[in-house]
Amino acid sequence: MATEIKKKLREDIRNIAIIAHVDHGKTTLVDKMLQQGGAIQARENVVERVMDSNDLERERGITILAKNTSIHYGDYKINIVDTPGHADFSGEVERTLKMIDGVLLLIDAFEGPMPQTKFVLQKALALKLNPIVVINKIDRPDARAHEVADLVTDLFLELDEEGDQLDFSIVYTSAKTGISKLNLDDPDSDLTPLFDMILSKVAPPEGDVDAPFQMLVSSLEYDNFVGQICLGRINHGKIKTGMPVTLVQRDGNTVKGKVTRLIGYEGLKKIEIKEASAGEIIGVAGMESAQIGETLADSENPVALPTIEIGEPTISINFMVNTSPFAGLEGEYVTSRQIRDRLQKELLSNVALKVEETGTTDAFKVSGRGELHLSILIETMRREGYEFAISRPAVIYKEIDGQKHEPIESLTLDVEDTYIGPVMESLGRRKGELQNMGNSHGGNTRLEFEIPSRGLIGYRSDFLTMTRGTGLLNYNFSSYLPYKGEMPARTKGALISLCAGETVTFSLHNIQERGTLFLGAGEKVYEGMVIGAHSRGSDLVVNACKKKQLSNMRSSGADEALTLTPPKQMVLEEAISFLADDELLEVTPKTIRFRKKHLNENDRKRAAKKK
Repeated sequence: MATEIKKKLREDIRNIAIIAHVDHGKTTLVDKMLQQGGAIQARENVVERVMDSNDLERERGITILAKNTSIHYGDYKINIVDTPGHADFSGEVERTLKMIDGVLLLIDAFEGPMPQTKFVLQKALALKLNPIVVINKIDRPDARAHEVADLVTDLFLELDEEGDQLDFSIVYTSAKTGISKLNLDDPDSDLTPLFDMILSKVAPPEGDVDAPFQMLVSSLEYDNFVGQICLGRINHGKIKTGMPVTLVQRDGNTVKGKVTRLIGYEGLKKIEIKEASAGEIIGVAGMESAQIGETLADSENPVALPTIEIGEPTISINFMVNTSPFAGLEGEYVTSRQIRDRLQKELLSNVALKVEETGTTDAFKVSGRGELHLSILIETMRREGYEFAISRPAVIYKEIDGQKHEPIESLTLDVEDTYIGPVMESLGRRKGELQNMGNSHGGNTRLEFEIPSRGLIGYRSDFLTMTRGTGLLNYNFSSYLPYKGEMPARTKGALISLCAGETVTFSLHNIQERGTLFLGAGEKVYEGMVIGAHSRGSDLVVNACKKKQLSNMRSSGADEALTLTPPKQMVLEEAISFLADDELLEVTPKTIRFRKKHLNENDRKRAAKKK
């Protein structure tokens, strides 16, 4: 029988998350908070954006995984969670907000509220979290902090349906220089005003130390020495090393276990602790079968907490065993069992991901929140030594009241006036509907569209080409709406290799006039491999291995040197978006290659007739 739990406060602890749109300065602010909070000593040699700890985060300049840290400010301990800013990783934000009692909503002093700002604020308000608005980058020459503050007020008015969360506080900061102030006219100070604001406005965590133990598993880590570690905030009670605990699973079943190790956070370091109590964010080792959203509870009184509800995936890609002639030459893990085990392992920590069997033993349907969400998984796996093939991304449809519905995205674009016409025309073809048009305060025009998720597949690279790299594009999931109808497919066909061999300059020189090549001379190819994009909409089979016919007759052009245009090198996201329905992308630790599903031309013709 459940014990009545009294609400008590841990006055010495504050648990906060920093939420924001991409590139508004979250991780830089965490750097300065750690430095001024004493977690990073002056003599320590640490890199910038220290919380972006994996290679992909550093290369791309974005936060992908939510991470915990802490600082001590006076007699208080402030636990900080750094969250991703891209809409595709919103699952990380959703689970993180269950651990904290307040949020710092970071907004660029020039750009103002962006689509992801609206998304994360909506989630925070729904959980009745008290946001502190941090208007960052006030040192920018084009900063318009007062105007951005008014836009934030408008955003709160739009999202706060009950009208009880409009009394928010504002702090102005420059994360890069480590200053904060309550009013723009105040003299520059360190981050003391921000720390004081956190202590006064963020509620201490509720929790009865004397009640039976309860902790919601909000994240999972794996350690080679101690095994799986469950991360979360203790809601009630105490926990000690060696203590028996019970895992309450989503279906109500219970699994008994014992705490083998407790992990605490002190600055950038994980430390082993012997005991922890209500309000603290910790890691618990010893429960290997635990999953995110389940509850660790007292063994004698196991009561579950509400589980974490995560938004559903909108995009799926089929992962399959690579069956090309080059299979197994570059990858270390190539079998269906190895690919399945890796995907199942990813499910433990990637809560917004979904993996399904497709009916064949060699293919798996992997669903996520967007192209970037899935491409990060693909890139991570190839760096770990996995080799596999993937299909073209497909949106996930729903049937509502007997009618086919599809996911719709809210798309925001900032473009120079010169490019408005081509951009609007291209979005019209992709079933985009203009919702709003106005100035973006940078001499550009801001366009707001509602567009099907399938219309955004491959659009980012086209948009950047169209705007000469000057445009800004952001989007996040809006809702499911009735199917918008058929959409034009890829406008360019493929240049397909006729035979296996090694490419030669003589052949490629003639082929490059027909389109854009993806590879140069001296590279191995096989029959059915896509070596370029045709300038027309149809596919073209070419022989890239044909050598010049040698004879004892001297031709008029014998001494002319043949030059090749440098081949187009695609990054993974571009390659995924280029795929056609009858193509696959080979992904290996060293290479990405396009190929047709049916390598033989006659097989392709038969498949086309059946379709």
